[in-house]
Formats: sequence, structure tokens, C-alpha cells
Amino acid sequence: MEKNVGNVDRIIRIIAAVIIAVLGIYYQSWWGLLAIIPLATAFIRFCPLYLPLGIKTFCKKEEK
Repeated sequence: MEKNVGNVDRIIRIIAAVIIAVLGIYYQSWWGLLAIIPLATAFIRFCPLYLPLGIKTFCKKEEK
């Protein structure tokens, strides 16, 4: 798996996951479990939805 989630995207996903989880707990809803998706994609740094769309927010540094 090639990484396609960059650092800024990763931070946004973690923040979104925390917000979704907190709202799920606050409203006592199973929808809070959806926080697993952005959290997992942030930690493995790969988003399967980006693949068919051709999106890549991960930028490799060029080596000298």
C-alpha cells in the first residue's frame, strides 16, 4: 500500500474522529462508531477512497 494521506490530512482526520466520537457519546448514538474510519485511515496513512479518485495528499521529499 502506497501512502496517500499527508500530515495535514492526517491531523484533520484525527480531529474529525475525536469530534464524531464525542458527539456519539454525548448523544448516546451508535453513529459515534463512524469515528473509527477517519481514525484508522489517519494511522495507516492510506485512504481507499482516494485511490479511484486519484487524490494523493502525501508528498515525498526528493532525495539528493
